[in-house]
Amino acid sequence: MYTEAVMDHFFNPRNAGELADADGVGEAGNPVCGDIMRIYLKIEDDKIVDIKFKTFGCGAAIATSSILTELVKGKSIAEAEKITNRAVAEALGGLPPQKMHCSNLAADAFHKALAAYRQNQSKSAPAVG
Repeated sequence: MYTEAVMDHFFNPRNAGELADADGVGEAGNPVCGDIMRIYLKIEDDKIVDIKFKTFGCGAAIATSSILTELVKGKSIAEAEKITNRAVAEALGGLPPQKMHCSNLAADAFHKALAAYRQNQSKSAPAVG
């Protein structure tokens, strides 16, 4: 049912935890299945230098959160924002159809974290005048 990659990321999640000094935090959840994902970003010079996640959910939810962090860590914001839910699922060798929503949640939480980062940046930008 699950690929070897899904099982590996479930049993050995990468980048689990949180960043107290995160530059952006995003959360996505599914009220039907109860999965909740929170992604924390640390960005320097337009590059994702660190990323962590906290996920409450099934094995697929944990695996998609883990692989997402691996896909974007070290990338520029421009490169990372191209990551889609399909890319997350493909990186795991696929997911059962009933678990595809997990890859959507991981991608959604990540994109919300990027949006939060941009919003924080615009608030701290010096006023022009």
